Amino acid sequence: MKVFLTSAIAATLATAGLASAKPPLREVQDLNNRLYYGLVAYEISEACPGLSFRKLRGVNELWALGRAAKALGYTEAEIRAFIKSDEEKDLMRKRGEAWLKHKGVAVGDTEGYCTLGRAEIERNSAIGVYLRAK
Repeated sequence: MKVFLTSAIAATLATAGLASAKPPLREVQDLNNRLYYGLVAYEISEACPGLSFRKLRGVNELWALGRAAKALGYTEAEIRAFIKSDEEKDLMRKRGEAWLKHKGVAVGDTEGYCTLGRAEIERNSAIGVYLRAK
């Protein structure tokens, strides 16, 4: 009986630990998407001389994302590791390049970036809100 109780308690604790385990930040869609939108807008603004990035809005969003991640139980170290990760940066870059291609913009096509950026501003999209026409 004692062995059974010990095994049952161990199994319960192990299951509770699994249930409370956090997914990697890349799998938290809301946070990941919000970060992605800001990064794409920044890249568009860097590629198009006629557009600028709304830096204050971007910084405010980064702080909000950090607070949201902490509210979900992520530590400062986990958040920093996610943001600084070369693997995560590569994934975001590939996702952005795929989106640009889907929108008909080739990487390095300055006018394509400008046209797309202006369209995103006009739509007031999640990307467009970070951009301003000069």
